[in-house]
Amino acid sequence: MRVLYVNHTAEVSGGERSLLSLLRALPDEVEPLLATPRGELLDAAHEAGVPTTEIRGTAGSLRLHPLHTPQALAEMALAGSQVRRAARRHGAQVVHANSIRAGIVAAAARLGTPASAPWAGVTHVRDVLPPGLLTTATMRTVAAAARVVVANSRYTAGAVLAAAPRARVEVVHNPVDLARFDPARIDRAGARAALGLAGTRRMLLGVVAQLTPWKGQDTAVRALEIVCAAGLDAHLLLVGSAKFVARSTRFDNEAYVAGLRASIAGAGLEARVSFLGERRDVPEIMRALDVLLLPSVEEPFGRALIEAMALGVPVLATNVGGPPEIVRDGVEGRLLAPGDAAAWAAAIAEIGEHPERAVAMGSAGRQRALAEFGAERHAAALLDLYGRLAA
Repeated sequence: MRVLYVNHTAEVSGGERSLLSLLRALPDEVEPLLATPRGELLDAAHEAGVPTTEIRGTAGSLRLHPLHTPQALAEMALAGSQVRRAARRHGAQVVHANSIRAGIVAAAARLGTPASAPWAGVTHVRDVLPPGLLTTATMRTVAAAARVVVANSRYTAGAVLAAAPRARVEVVHNPVDLARFDPARIDRAGARAALGLAGTRRMLLGVVAQLTPWKGQDTAVRALEIVCAAGLDAHLLLVGSAKFVARSTRFDNEAYVAGLRASIAGAGLEARVSFLGERRDVPEIMRALDVLLLPSVEEPFGRALIEAMALGVPVLATNVGGPPEIVRDGVEGRLLAPGDAAAWAAAIAEIGEHPERAVAMGSAGRQRALAEFGAERHAAALLDLYGRLAA
């Protein structure tokens, strides 16, 4: 089975980490080739021993703009021609696009290709776009070019079908590398000590996500302010960066980060919030946490949740989107309304006051991750899909 994987950006975020986990878990009978722009993802694939080919990238947002939209379309058309050539050279039976933008690139690759092209198209949808005419047109284009749309949650699948009712959609949850996120291999005391003053606090909280408004780090900061004012010795780690800062990006992420820093300073929390940036030691940082927060306004899946659960860390997650498919409220953690800082603060305080509940939640999360979110299970589901398409 020869599969060409297509990614539209060199930046490594949640979708790219899931792709890397899949590539590492593929059995020997699959011959992968990754088509991606030059940069971080290409380098990571080389480290994993995955064959690669370089294509044009695009940072274009899926919103109309008189300058950025034509530029993004031109970039995607060029990338499409490169993907078409790569698929032919590789003898690909399946072309698997790893995002909506990559799905548009794969659709462009179909242009000028006979309808009986020798590959079957799969587009992996990991984001929920805001409703509108452009979203409808985009999803219908992606669905028309792909034999199957893979959604990372039932929530995401519902959004795809709302825009493209005739799409064939299958749900495959994202994977976690259970060997890398194994609590047995990480000394928790050592992980906390490596964090300096933050590791000495009574409660260590963390948000592991790109810095962008929809990830809700501002809610975590407000919740921290509330629990600290109530006397809880707590510290918040913000792991991640404003990865997408092109002018065409949907949110002004740099302005958001500046606003976060201003809010932290205004609340006098500079000594209780650490911006750690992009880190390669995320498992060690998560292992040090007392609770992981995912306060997103809306979350299609929530990869950080399954990583923390695999490490036995209790989680607090938004109740909007995919997290209710991952976290059972009161079992592996809590599900909370986004933006309600008081509710998040109360949940943090409750875990701090009842450490036995935190232990039980962490244990339940580890068992859930082992049973449902391993990379091998994820790879097996996609291989089954590839086999059905190739047949």
